[in-house]
Amino acid sequence: MRTSIATVSLSGSLTEKLTAAARAGFDGVEIFENDLLASPLTPEEIRSRCADLGLGIDLYQPMRDMEAVPEEQFAHNLRRARHKFELMGRLGTDTVLVCSSVHPLAVDDDALAAEQLGRLADLAREFGVRVAYEALAWGRHVSTYDHAWQIVRAADHPALGTCLDSFHILSRGSEPKSLEAIADIPGEKIFFLQLADAPLLAMDVLQWSRHYRCFPGQGGFDLADLVRRVLHTGYDGPLSLEVFNDVYRQADAGPTAVDAHRSLLALQEAVGVALLPEPVVPTGVAFAELVTPDAGPVAAVLGALGFARTARHRSKPVDLWQQGEARLLVNTGPAGRRDGTGLAAIGLESPDPAGAARRAESLLAPVLPRRRAAEDAPLDAVAAPDGTELFFCATGRPELPDWRADFADVAHEAGVTGVRRIDHLALVQPWHQFDEAALFHRSVLGLRAQESVDVADPYGLMRSRAVTNPDGSVRIALSVGAAPIDDTVHAQHIAFATDDVVTAARRFRDAGGRVLPIPANYYDDLAARFEFADGELETYRELGILYDRDAYGEFRHCYTRTVGRVFFELVQRDGYRGYGAQNAPVRLAAQHGVTGA
Repeated sequence: MRTSIATVSLSGSLTEKLTAAARAGFDGVEIFENDLLASPLTPEEIRSRCADLGLGIDLYQPMRDMEAVPEEQFAHNLRRARHKFELMGRLGTDTVLVCSSVHPLAVDDDALAAEQLGRLADLAREFGVRVAYEALAWGRHVSTYDHAWQIVRAADHPALGTCLDSFHILSRGSEPKSLEAIADIPGEKIFFLQLADAPLLAMDVLQWSRHYRCFPGQGGFDLADLVRRVLHTGYDGPLSLEVFNDVYRQADAGPTAVDAHRSLLALQEAVGVALLPEPVVPTGVAFAELVTPDAGPVAAVLGALGFARTARHRSKPVDLWQQGEARLLVNTGPAGRRDGTGLAAIGLESPDPAGAARRAESLLAPVLPRRRAAEDAPLDAVAAPDGTELFFCATGRPELPDWRADFADVAHEAGVTGVRRIDHLALVQPWHQFDEAALFHRSVLGLRAQESVDVADPYGLMRSRAVTNPDGSVRIALSVGAAPIDDTVHAQHIAFATDDVVTAARRFRDAGGRVLPIPANYYDDLAARFEFADGELETYRELGILYDRDAYGEFRHCYTRTVGRVFFELVQRDGYRGYGAQNAPVRLAAQHGVTGA
């Protein structure tokens, strides 16, 4: 289907917004009036710029407070409308959005509203313009889509139709029954469809709309159900995004437009009107790659954790450290940042690496170019929104290239086998890419997103949302840090699964490793919340082990000190399904060096 985006959804000047929309693959735009008024380009120049970019101008918006007003006010409205219709001719667009009135002089009179909208449509038809009437969720007298349609139907004018906006509809109630009236609207009378998702918040609907809309798949609305219903009417116009969001208005327009278009591609797939390559859900974590200018500090921590340096890349300065099925690559190549060790890449076990790459490219995540020696395994990688490279891998499958073939074994002593595998990875996102990251991992990788949670940090709140595969062998916790940014705290981390965290923590400490110290007050609180066996809590206190419990089991975990921009966690997960969010504030405060006043 044709895709469009309102210029208000992107940051920058109008020309920057148009360029970003075109590069992201949109077919058209809605030009928001404020963007036009602030542009130094004439309407004719904007029309020409859009044509050069391959963009249609699908809608001009908005006109407000037009209907159900005293005759003197309506005469003024018609004068204003005439000027706007002339302007639309210069722009080359034929559809205008008219929002239901919030004017203090507007009256609750559907017959008057229909009569005045009909007269507005008479004028619009003289200019070859169609009027799409939309119910604002906070409209003074018209606030529901079915009420707006009743007025349009009463006016019975060929140049007057309705605009359906998912936010205005779903913010008032998303039960299927509330959408049944869509079926009563003929498709040809739905002049436009605007889409926005939103987190489910209990707040004033106007503030909710103006600040917290997001792209489809990033909030809590069932947009797929709404779109299916609209398409069933015979609607064949654009799927257009109208998203008011404070973050998007400050972020770079290019990546935001890509995120927006990806959301529409995924929505079309969910609705059944776009055929994309099937998702290839990863089945495990093959490796995590650390990049560092100095391997010494991280090697010391890994050694204390029981890892052994088992292999060296044949052509690159990359070492393979392994314990059980947990594998870490330590890269000291020129890509290493000067500010210390960081998590740069994740290798994901894939049942079909080539299929996973095709899926990624279809959702605007192209395969990254790589320097590769002739003998290197042909691994494809894409970039997550935060820049982390995601490799699609096969380990130990004869029918597919094995990334480990790039490594030559080195002599080593077997490490302590307390760590079995990577339990999860925690990736801190740039402040403006948290929702984009969640959508990316769901749509591109086929992972399931869990509910978003807020975690208290000494300097604000952190949002966190985990994405997983069905059996939990891939778990990635995405979070966005509180200000001020501090790389010693807002660092990535890798959690290792162990069957006995007490033994693993003691071995780590005895080998010279330093566990993150936890305040005594935390253990006093644990004693109040849970009952422990004799000596158990004292052991946790000694080793810096934290504890939590949910309906499924128990969770014991501890953290290493931060190395550069990464730290490690040892976890014992006995049926527990979470990530220790209850303990995160204590961990964050300890990493800040704040243990109480």
